[in-house]
Amino acid sequence: MPRFPRLRFSERILRQLRVLASLAAALLVFSAPGALAAEQDAVSKAMDSTATQWSFQFAYQTMPDYYSDDVNGQPRPEGFDDYVQARIVTPLVFDNFTILPRLTVRHYENQQGDSGIGNSELFALIIPKSWDWGTGRFGIGPLVTLPGNEDVARDEWGYGLAGGGVNTSGKWFYGLLLTQSWRAVDPLMLNPTDSDTNPLGIAPFLNYQLGNGWYVGNGDMVVRYDWKTKDWYVPIGVRVGKVNAGEKGSWNIYGEYQTSLIYKDWQGSAVKNSYRINVTYTIPVDS
Repeated sequence: MPRFPRLRFSERILRQLRVLASLAAALLVFSAPGALAAEQDAVSKAMDSTATQWSFQFAYQTMPDYYSDDVNGQPRPEGFDDYVQARIVTPLVFDNFTILPRLTVRHYENQQGDSGIGNSELFALIIPKSWDWGTGRFGIGPLVTLPGNEDVARDEWGYGLAGGGVNTSGKWFYGLLLTQSWRAVDPLMLNPTDSDTNPLGIAPFLNYQLGNGWYVGNGDMVVRYDWKTKDWYVPIGVRVGKVNAGEKGSWNIYGEYQTSLIYKDWQGSAVKNSYRINVTYTIPVDS
């Protein structure tokens, strides 16, 4: 039976929350342009996970090989072989704020051939009207992870916080996303320990529009920090995509490559080559 989260706010978790609060404040200062600007263009809006719009995403990612070096005298664990991801965002618009509930479901297959549904995520990004300046915005909200198949995930509930800030400036679209969760610790990300704390996820992104809907960026680059060992995992990648923007909705289709840049002291898996294809259809709420 799945285990429900035990809300044990130890001094360690309180310290982590204080760090997250500081990062969130810095993120708000970084994101806000200082004065209201024009509305966001259609291409960057189609790439924007914080925009007020319906979103339907399908992605496939394969990780054919991992680094097989030793870490702390033990062979480095391997990660998943591939996964399929479906994500839906259903905006709720109120007078003073917007909520963007986002459900993410992934079907994994590991190196041993086991497969199943992972720890699905339900995240609600809350964006006050005063934090939206037209070409970008900042938001924060709760995160819940659901129990997954024991062959590929943890059969327990998890909880956390996530936030992000984005902005558009000319042909540039950039931002930073932060995620911190407790429990449902991914056994293939880090070896299980006595800690309920997942690594902090820091996802900076930068995209540049090439014209005619084409763009290039650094992709889904999630930097991870392990609170217990104080070690970092830093990937690096490139994404090339094409947005077909329409009055009623927009398609965003891209391909992405990623590898590990900093991983020597990281105690979890480190992907050597990763390939991803994605199709997203977005519908603005005023359509």
